[in-house]
Amino acid sequence: MPPQQQELPHLAHPKYRPDIDGLRAVAVLAVVVYHAFPKAVRGGFIGVDIFFVISGYLISTIIFGSLAGSGFSYGEFYARRIRRILPALLPVMAATCVVGWYVLLSDEFRELGKHLLASAGFVSNLALWNEAGYFDTAAESKPLLHLWSLAVEEQFYIFWPLFLGLVWRARATLGRNKLTWWIGIAAGLSFVLNVATIHRHPEAVFYSPLSRIWELAAGALLAHSALRRTTPRGAINSEVRVLAGLVLIGLGLYFIQKEKTFPGWWAILPALGACLCISAGPLTWLGRNLLGSRVFVWFGLISYPLYLWHWPLLAYARIVENGMPTAGIRGGAVVAAIVLAWLTYRFLERPIRKSNDPATVRWLLIGMVTLAVVGAAIFARLIPARNSDPTLQAIASASTDWGYPDTMQLVKRGGEEIYKIGAGSKRVLLLGDSHIEQYGPRALELARTAPEQLGTLYFATRGACPAIPHLSEDRDPGCAERREHMEKFARSADVDSVVIGGCWACYFDVGEAPPSANAPAPDHYYFREGTTRHMLRGGDGVERSFNSLELFLKSLKSAGKKVYLVLNIPVGDGFEPKSMISGSRLGTLTAPRVDPRVMLTASQKRIHDRLQQIAVSSGAIVIDPMATLCNADGQCLRTDADGIPIYKDATHLRAAYVRRFASFVDPAITQSK
Repeated sequence: MPPQQQELPHLAHPKYRPDIDGLRAVAVLAVVVYHAFPKAVRGGFIGVDIFFVISGYLISTIIFGSLAGSGFSYGEFYARRIRRILPALLPVMAATCVVGWYVLLSDEFRELGKHLLASAGFVSNLALWNEAGYFDTAAESKPLLHLWSLAVEEQFYIFWPLFLGLVWRARATLGRNKLTWWIGIAAGLSFVLNVATIHRHPEAVFYSPLSRIWELAAGALLAHSALRRTTPRGAINSEVRVLAGLVLIGLGLYFIQKEKTFPGWWAILPALGACLCISAGPLTWLGRNLLGSRVFVWFGLISYPLYLWHWPLLAYARIVENGMPTAGIRGGAVVAAIVLAWLTYRFLERPIRKSNDPATVRWLLIGMVTLAVVGAAIFARLIPARNSDPTLQAIASASTDWGYPDTMQLVKRGGEEIYKIGAGSKRVLLLGDSHIEQYGPRALELARTAPEQLGTLYFATRGACPAIPHLSEDRDPGCAERREHMEKFARSADVDSVVIGGCWACYFDVGEAPPSANAPAPDHYYFREGTTRHMLRGGDGVERSFNSLELFLKSLKSAGKKVYLVLNIPVGDGFEPKSMISGSRLGTLTAPRVDPRVMLTASQKRIHDRLQQIAVSSGAIVIDPMATLCNADGQCLRTDADGIPIYKDATHLRAAYVRRFASFVDPAITQSK
């Protein structure tokens, strides 16, 4: 081994590059601006992907340098990771927890406890993946949501040194140049997993470390290439690289939007852009004068604590304001995040990272374990939120009262997973979105109390995926394929009756404001005819959708099926349980007795009447929830006689009410003629 390699420290460090700090600044500012002002930088969330490439490059540079020197120390590596990560992370997590105790309702605080525990164990990406779905809490209301990316990185740091160490030691057998191949294979498999599953499992691809490895491995390939390179790149080559890299990042910031399936193929733009910027080196004109400028370097130095602080501040601003805060409040939150980030970097992160006291790592770990215990206690309801009055609790608990699929059996039909319950001779297929799922608790109650009356039920549903041919939402590309499979199942000899329902107001209520901020936005729904798509908000998309539904019902009747059409339930902000809470989250919250009924909007009445006409003309049997929920004057229930909400949110009935009172669906799911 050459003398210069023998003199390398046990854990090598790459030479400081101000241009990489500048690239960090680009990444963090893109994320922060996007979260505060989403219309200003539509693709700002790709900053996380830039961070992944940078992390992969720097960590792999350290590992390769150590392996080429006196050897790699796992203990020292992880000790340095603790010094790097925890000094800024601990105060952010602690402050988020304290503020959450003060402003959150009991159910929200319990969820925060779960996220605190998951973040302390660096598995928050897995926890969020498990939560992902139609009824997941809005991302903007999760103060620790952003720690998913940190969890992905830390999971990478667990297995990556082991992987590189094994391959490095096997060079004599594999060949000295095979390390690049093994890293490339790992990156390639991860990328293939990413693009192959992004449409069917978008949440899994977004949060899973397996589908993100390729971005970190791309940085590792850069690090290994730099280790092997003996001559520097030409000046023109380097200038072209950094310019091309910044252009690709700029294209990603402009063209990539949250509605697109991401990461998928789109992630190539920020990942390749970051690779080109890093590979260009620090001596380019743009590297010195833009990325290496004092402003960019300063933001790069505070990028980690800035990333940590900005999201909880924006999330709590949204929670306190009960919606999107004003631009002034969001701007103030960003300024506060920058100030807190500098203070954290100057007085915590930098001093602790440079400390040689061996007790530092131990105390940091004790702090993280303490937060994990606190998170577990909150999740177990051992630590109540400030706003835990029993009346408030009764209202808050409505949001978690959902009983689907519960104990139903998971089966496959047409290659798609659906749920089954009952064993009667009448075989019933229920098609639609979550507004059919909401009646699952009624079926389960009948299965418990009168199983001989229940037919064999198949719930072939999907949240926000309407049972109307050619009607789809851009954010759910898998809806159309699943619906086609279920339409074939509906026409098959395995089905006797078909029950169709949906959040009709969510799709067709375009004459007024959307029913709720939490309801699907009509602008995202399109009626597709070949390559032409008609937006429901405006144009003739609504009429075409109604006609498509009518033709579908008639086709089922022609196939010899008994068809039921479930009409609207009333929806809107007035039915949201938390709308019954008064006061300020920064002060006192109360739950005064409210009017138990809300007036049905004229537009929802028109949709209701139109659906009745469609049912009559197609020969379908009408199931009318409004006959139970509303009186002749159009006043619709939102609470029971005791003032307890009967809704889970602004658009769904809660399970406790459905079990007892949703008997209007019984004719469709029981074996009575």
